[in-house]
Amino acid sequence: MTLDIGRSFTYMFEDESWIMKIVIGGILLFIPIVNFMVMGYMLEALKRSADGMDIPLPEWDDFGAKLLTGLMAFVIALIYAIPVLLVACCTFGLLPLVAQNETLMDMAGVITAFCAPCLSALWLIVMVLIVPAAWIRYAVTGQFMSAFQFGELFGFISANVANYIVALILAGVAGFVAGFGTIACFVGVFFTGFWALLVMGHLFGQVQRESLTTA
Repeated sequence: MTLDIGRSFTYMFEDESWIMKIVIGGILLFIPIVNFMVMGYMLEALKRSADGMDIPLPEWDDFGAKLLTGLMAFVIALIYAIPVLLVACCTFGLLPLVAQNETLMDMAGVITAFCAPCLSALWLIVMVLIVPAAWIRYAVTGQFMSAFQFGELFGFISANVANYIVALILAGVAGFVAGFGTIACFVGVFFTGFWALLVMGHLFGQVQRESLTTA
């Protein structure tokens, strides 16, 4: 089965209180630390989409739970980013140690200029592919460690690869479209950015729901 792409981009406007909910989300999105609530809200919207109950949108209540959920989602992404951080630390941490040796310095320069960026880029691609699946698992199960059950993650992606790739691409498209909010003196991007998160949550919620219907 295929995703209902059009609905992912417009479903939020069916909520009777969509204006207020998007305004609140747009404001919170750009407040440091507090913006973890927005991520928690998106994961709640994702789960509702997965359950086939995308409307109404989640209420802006239980802020503590939303903050914790969003923080855990950030930690999940951060853990998956550890290889990139290690490459950066190892590469640039060694440079001062070899600075006085011209030969070693040349070798370090080659590694820094070519190897490190390639390794980092490859892992970033892996992150883009895996982290959304990890967020889906976390949103659906409510269990932090489910985001690191690699067998289930790879099985989920491989079993739903077409829908999953489409959702990834369209989430990127929504993010690109959200960038046009800057036209409104940078104010519009507050709200289009939150809209893009709701689109992403709905898309990945649909992937989860479709995975159950085809299992």
